[in-house]
Amino acid sequence: MTTPTTCLASVGTALPGDPVDNATLAKVLGINEDWMEVFIGTRTRYFARDLGTGEVRWSLADLCAQAAEKALAAPDTDPAEIEFIVLGTATPDTLMPATVNQVADQLGLDQLPTFQLQSGCAGAVQALDVARSMIASGRFRTGLVMGGDVCSKHLDLQRDLSAAAPGDLVNHVLFGDGAGAAVLTDEPRGQRLALRHVLNRFTGLGREPGQIIEWFGLADRHDDRQALIEDYKAIEESVPVMAVEILWEILGELDWGAEQLDYLLPPQLSGRMTRRITEELDVPTARDISCVADTGNNGNALPFLQIEKLLERMSCGERALAVAVESSKWIKAGFALEKI
Repeated sequence: MTTPTTCLASVGTALPGDPVDNATLAKVLGINEDWMEVFIGTRTRYFARDLGTGEVRWSLADLCAQAAEKALAAPDTDPAEIEFIVLGTATPDTLMPATVNQVADQLGLDQLPTFQLQSGCAGAVQALDVARSMIASGRFRTGLVMGGDVCSKHLDLQRDLSAAAPGDLVNHVLFGDGAGAAVLTDEPRGQRLALRHVLNRFTGLGREPGQIIEWFGLADRHDDRQALIEDYKAIEESVPVMAVEILWEILGELDWGAEQLDYLLPPQLSGRMTRRITEELDVPTARDISCVADTGNNGNALPFLQIEKLLERMSCGERALAVAVESSKWIKAGFALEKI
């Protein structure tokens, strides 16, 4: 039996509110704007949370539903055809019910399998991998895949940051919020973007985590631990090396040469880090598709934001390769696309 070709028929994204620039964020947090420009290199980001009151104005479910509605409203897509939903996120709204089910409810979808994957920067790729496998099984023809994060709810806006170390400050200026969605089908239609390969592999045996996001319960909610901890030095050293390894592994699996790539979707850590990683990847024939300098690092929304930008430029026969690295416990991830 011939394995069905899995295609992305449509993509939708959602960013909450208006962009927050460095000057505004620096004033709210009481930190140096110039340091943000030099150390992070991200110009704006979007927050689901009101910086003045701390109120969360949009939940992750809200943003995912908005992105999914855009994807489902595209030509050659029909919400009635959706047979399953997969969500990848590091920041679900609640432990239970799963956020994916809240999204299904908002979309009016019922009587279908739903899956939620708990993961950081690799979560969207893992969701694509699960959906691709489900379609390749022959049991399903059309599915909805989503990725998103609301990182700002973990930040303490009342904390005095005047004496905070750069490695601690980075968590307050690096991240943003957002969501993305794609309709996957077993035949080319809509955008006709074939998903040629997906890489998803844990490689962190014996390594300390590069990032930890705590979940506090009633017993430890007043603990002095920070909700978000990041070893930025380890990430800065490891991610460019891992990104190069991912690039060449996917090319090898597909028997593609680097010169055959038309577009490269590099990891989206920050404006500065993404520029550095792109230089390390060194594929001069491929055009870089990045968004993090304008959207902030909104985790599992990023691949969908990149694909959305890619589709504005991509022509029939062109190829693209995306690289993603999860530093929480070191996961290599990526995927290859071809317009058919």
